[in-house]
Amino acid sequence: MAGKNIKVLLVEDNPGDVFLLQEFLKEVTTVVVDLSPVERLSEALNYLAKEPFDVILLDLSLPDSQGLETFVIAHHQAKATPIIVLTGINDETLAIRAMQEGAQDYLVKGQVTGDLLVRSMRYAIERQRADNALRQSEERFRVALKNSPIFVYNQDCELRYTWVYNPSYGLTVEEMLGKQDLDIIPVEDAQRLTTIKRGVLTTGIGTREEVSITIKDTTRYYDLTVEPLRNESQEVVGVTCASIDISERQVALRERKLAEEKIREQAALLDVTTDAICLRDLNNEIIFWNKGAETLYGWKATEARGQNASKLLYGEPSPEIEAALLQVVNKGKWQGELTKLTKTDKEILVASRWSLVCDEQGKPKSILTVDTDITEKKHLEAQLFRAQRLESIGTLASGIAHDLNNILTPILAGAQLLPLKFPHADERTRHLLEILEINARRGADLVKQVLSFARGVEGKRITLQLRHIIVELGKILKETFPKSIEISTDVPQDLWMVSGDSTQLHQVLMNLCVNARDAMPNGGSLSIYAENLLIDENYARMNLEAKEGPYTVVTVSDTGGGIPREILDRIFEPFFTTKDVGQGTGLGLSTVLGIVKSHRGFVNVYSEVGSGTSFKVYLPAVEGMETFTPEELPLQTGHGELILIVDDETAIQEITRTSLEAHNYKILVASDGIEAIALYAKNRDKISAVLMDIMLPSLDGLTAIRTLRKINPQARIIASSGLMSEKKLSSLTNIGVNTFLPKPYTVNELLLSLQKVLS
Repeated sequence: MAGKNIKVLLVEDNPGDVFLLQEFLKEVTTVVVDLSPVERLSEALNYLAKEPFDVILLDLSLPDSQGLETFVIAHHQAKATPIIVLTGINDETLAIRAMQEGAQDYLVKGQVTGDLLVRSMRYAIERQRADNALRQSEERFRVALKNSPIFVYNQDCELRYTWVYNPSYGLTVEEMLGKQDLDIIPVEDAQRLTTIKRGVLTTGIGTREEVSITIKDTTRYYDLTVEPLRNESQEVVGVTCASIDISERQVALRERKLAEEKIREQAALLDVTTDAICLRDLNNEIIFWNKGAETLYGWKATEARGQNASKLLYGEPSPEIEAALLQVVNKGKWQGELTKLTKTDKEILVASRWSLVCDEQGKPKSILTVDTDITEKKHLEAQLFRAQRLESIGTLASGIAHDLNNILTPILAGAQLLPLKFPHADERTRHLLEILEINARRGADLVKQVLSFARGVEGKRITLQLRHIIVELGKILKETFPKSIEISTDVPQDLWMVSGDSTQLHQVLMNLCVNARDAMPNGGSLSIYAENLLIDENYARMNLEAKEGPYTVVTVSDTGGGIPREILDRIFEPFFTTKDVGQGTGLGLSTVLGIVKSHRGFVNVYSEVGSGTSFKVYLPAVEGMETFTPEELPLQTGHGELILIVDDETAIQEITRTSLEAHNYKILVASDGIEAIALYAKNRDKISAVLMDIMLPSLDGLTAIRTLRKINPQARIIASSGLMSEKKLSSLTNIGVNTFLPKPYTVNELLLSLQKVLS
């Protein structure tokens, strides 16, 4: 089209857009565009009735027509003229519909240039011409097929046409008479026909074959019958031929082959899918069984076909299956979750979709079932629900932790002060006070442990000797467990040390011992012993959780009833318990496993029904000196320093005052932040340190601390709380708190904190 004019009818009601298009087209030098703008669809139709155009540029939003209907009307009026939709509506759905209705292109205003517009018009004109030519060709082809009679002709011994009726190949009778096939059809096709006809001339025996003739790139197929043409003396003087156009039959044959290939591809796709697909007749006998069903259920297709689906997959009938069958027959479909059996009798949970398949008359003939294995999905959902329950426990624990720590703080401090108050108490009383102090401390640590478990926070790791924990645990068990249970411990003096949290490891052993006690309601033996074990490569291969190296192993054994084999694999699942309601939460062993794994260890269990159970806890051994806790360090006393205690709990005020006065400190007490600020302002030169509770009435601890720092930027402050988030802890550092003392705290922890800030 370069160098030629393009006559364009522009249907656009926006003068600005018309001007912009004219400017765009002026920039194009390869072609001259003769643009005729009109504002209304009715004007465009009048133009089209009077003169032809090469292409139409059509806006869909006009004063007298809107949307796709604009194109439909214009296209109906000028079917032979290509139409390009040029509109400001950037709608992909509308563009697709316009192209489906016959638009040659869909352009959006603001996204076109002159070159793009000219190129689009050229393509549109060429496509329209090709479409017109194709339609004309198709029309000729349709008429030819409709009126196609038999092409009959005679040829002499030299195979020249001597008589022709209803000629084919697009030739007239005159064009064919006296000529050979080589003169009128391509050489290859002519040679093929000549070979067939000379064979008949030579043998005198007729033949029938399918042949193809290609003329002007068009190949047609013919059913050709060739018979010898004889004279009165029965001499072969030529051939007589009848040719029937069978191109339609060949096309149908090809389509059938394509359909068969498509069916094969679909069958292959059914085998590729991971879903189990089964087709069964109304008698419940399996007709089709894909590869996915083989993989999921274990039966090969040859084994499954002909089998009763219910007997194969369910074992025994159930009301649920009967209801599903009834619904699919009545309503045509059913879907739900079903428990089915594999070839190895393993139960799996599947999402099953059933559809009723009908014949051409609409009568039901079979049921198509598609099953998806959701066993693992359900397991993950269960884990999610358990995690949500754990989160709820964490929320509950966080809510009560502050008050519980406030309760435990005076108990713990009182248990430490009572031996000082009564230094001449008898041994039994001192032992009971020791148990009271130990268990108050364990209670406080347990609150921290529950919070850590709920928040996923690891405890503090120190190098410790498990022998101390086991000996202490043995004392507690002998005091608290029924006398019918004989408790024994055996720990070697050279037991290797481990790196861990003493409270968490104490909880591990206590949980195992409590379970052992519950397994022996009528009494028995509970033994705790420890040993050193060097795990080699062979052992590590047999236990995937183990790694080569030194381990400290603690074994808790009982002589109870044992654990049945069928539930042995589930005992570490959260909330799984065999105890009666109210007797256990099912968190004990899951907590044990979680703590041990966080210490890079593992747990093995050995049990036999009627012979008892042994739990072995494997913890990696470490080198180094044992780390001492604050309780094991000597007590620190003061030198008459004045300490301001700020706490709203009267019991904590009194026990903290008593504890510090007993260790040579002077005390001032405030019950809230306002009182604390007043006392500090009055005695700022005398007060050496402030012990500030964070959760206070009237004025909270954080605000009070900020105020104290303004009064005295050098103020030494110890913050204390029973519940602190990481965010609040970081904010304490930002406002100048010297150290943080979590509640409940021991006397020694309090004294060490004071020594730290005063030094």
